[in-house]
Parts: sequence; structure tokens; C-alpha cells
Amino acid sequence: MSNKKLHPETQAIRLQTPTTSQHEHAVPVFLTSSFVFDKADDMRAAFAGETDDNIYSRYSNPNVDEFAAKVAAMEKCEAGYAVASGMAAVFSSFMALLKAGDHLLCCRSIFGGTVTVVTKFLDKFGIEYTFVPADDVSSWEKEIRPNTKMIYLETPTNPQLELVDLEAVGQLAKKHGVIFNVDNCFATPILQTPVDFGADIVLHSATKWMDGQGRVLGGVVVGKKELINEIYLFCRNSGPALSAFNAWVLSKSLETLAIRIDRHSASALQLAEKMEKHPKLEWVKYPFLPSHPQYEIAKKQMKAGGGIVCFEIKGGVQAGARFMDSLELLSLTPNLGDSRSIASHPASTTHSKLTDEERARVGITPGLIRISVGLEHPDDIIADIEQALAKI
Repeated sequence: MSNKKLHPETQAIRLQTPTTSQHEHAVPVFLTSSFVFDKADDMRAAFAGETDDNIYSRYSNPNVDEFAAKVAAMEKCEAGYAVASGMAAVFSSFMALLKAGDHLLCCRSIFGGTVTVVTKFLDKFGIEYTFVPADDVSSWEKEIRPNTKMIYLETPTNPQLELVDLEAVGQLAKKHGVIFNVDNCFATPILQTPVDFGADIVLHSATKWMDGQGRVLGGVVVGKKELINEIYLFCRNSGPALSAFNAWVLSKSLETLAIRIDRHSASALQLAEKMEKHPKLEWVKYPFLPSHPQYEIAKKQMKAGGGIVCFEIKGGVQAGARFMDSLELLSLTPNLGDSRSIASHPASTTHSKLTDEERARVGITPGLIRISVGLEHPDDIIADIEQALAKI
């Protein structure tokens, strides 16, 4: 069957590296640093780019290629390249496609590691940047300059769960001829495909929902073939290679991604609805709650709300820390997208060294709690959060 006729979840299962002479059903792990050629001219042709033969696992590897091809198919993209982590995907998308003198228009509400890359390192390469608000896309156009080359955003955002109107940004990018780069980690291609709204490249921290069990690190960038080729050339020479084993794990994990995301999303919505009127919470935020400020945007561009729920505990930093200490089932870890539910309190951990003003500027309120809803029974997740809130 033509892959174009298959649903994304079917492609995640059926796109595989060609079988070897052993006729295996499951793809083997190609744990090798390099690949052998029969003739000198075959090796010459591979290095000259005349063939797609594997040369060295820093360049390409059958397991890595399979994983990237699956994500590209699920995201409706022409090509893809997988790397060692989500941050490697972010950094390579900037370094391969921007140069000294270029300008990046960047959504203010993005992952902390990406903020660090933008604010601490882009200047060193002569790349300018401007942050714009997630909730006011209409204000973005006036920040575009003649040297603007890329618009970068994530939606839903981490950890505030703000929604950015992909259709509006896609139209803006097309109007000004700039690259539209989307971090689709929180939604995954199961819930949202940014190319439908004009994105040129899409990236993921595969460490999160794609792995789904907190086992391995990985990242992937997919998009237009000519842009992915530039990213490939940068990564081939700078070295953020994804290991064959990690790629094998991630490729197998994609086979169950659709099923898992359905369960994560259903349980997260149940939790959000249950918590919305809790007396010890200032507010609850989830994309598919009608009370979410950008609910209509969420309904327009997402199939479900995803597996993350945020809420603000009354009582500030101290109350947030007490809540975390009182949890009995949920894990306290900086990861997300796991089969096990996870709680994090940014104000007392990842953002504790910032001043109150600095935290407010990036949307980290004192009692903000981020719940990554796992695959446990939703009643058990809710019961653990309720008993922890009762102890505040």
C-alpha cells in the first residue's frame, strides 16, 4: 500500500528498515560505528553524496533513519533528522538555518533551556532576537524586521499551557517569507500537525511523550527537504548524533504513541475538570477546559488537550513545596510525558534562583504546579493530588 493512504498511527507501526537476510519481523539494533563497502568506488560515491549508503553512525544509521522517517510521516513532512536530545534539535534548527546578522522572532513562553540558548548564545553568533507574547499574535508583525529569518514558538507552551494561533502565525510567516519553526513536543503529531497551518519545520524532544516511559533521550526535526538537508549537514559535522539503541527504543515507542496519547489526554481532562473548583486552587489551566483563555484556539488546532495540567495553589512557594512533599503516588522529577504521573513546582526548583519579578516575567507564578498525567487509573491520580492538597 502507498504510505500516503495510511493513517499516521499505521505508518508509525509499518514504516521499517528493510529486513536483513535473517528475515526478522522486528527491526534489529544496528550497533555499529561505521559501515563496510564492497568496492573503493562504492565508498567514493557514498562520500560524494551520489548514493544514500550509510558511512558512519555520526552521519546516519538505519535505526536513526527509521525513527526520523516515522516522525516525518506522522507530521506530514518531506524529511526528518534525529539527534541526541530535544535541545540538540532546537539548537541545530537555529544554527543550521540562521547566520550572523539574521533576526529571530521568538515566542516569549518557551521551555527554559530554549530561553537560555536564545539569550545566552545567539548573541555570540551575531544573531539578533525579539521575544513576543504568546497570547497576542496580532502584535508580532510590528516586530518583524528586514533581517528576520525565522519565527519560533511552541504550543501548548511549557509550563504555562498558553496556546499560540498556528494559522495566524503561519499566514504571517508566509507574508514575510520567513521560516516558521514549531516545537510540537506537548501536542505530538497525534493531536496537532503544525504543517497544516504553514509550519516549515517541526521539532520534538522525543524524550517526552514519544518515548513515554522515561528511558532514553532523543530529539528530532522534520520539515521541508531543503531545510532538513541544511540541518543534516550541520549535525553531521557538529556531532549531536542519536545513538542507534535510543533510536530503536524511540521507533518502537511510536507504535503505541496514539493509544497512549488518547489515554493521557482523557485522564488529564478528567483531572482538570475535577480540580477546577477546588477551594485550595486559584485556577486550573488545561487546553480543552472551556475556561482556558485560548480554548477556541485549542479546539481549532488540536484533537485533544494533551497530557499536561497546570494549577496555581493558594499560599505561594511554601504551599507549593508542601504539596509536593505530601504526594504519595506521583513522582517528583523534572521529566514529563512518562507512563508514571509527575508533579513539578518551578518556583521552588527550576526557577528558584530567579527574583519574583523575573519569575513573573516568564509566567512562573509562586504556586504553579505542572502535572504530567500518566497512565495510572485516573481515580488514583486524582486521589493522590486531593490528599496532598488537604495537607497544605
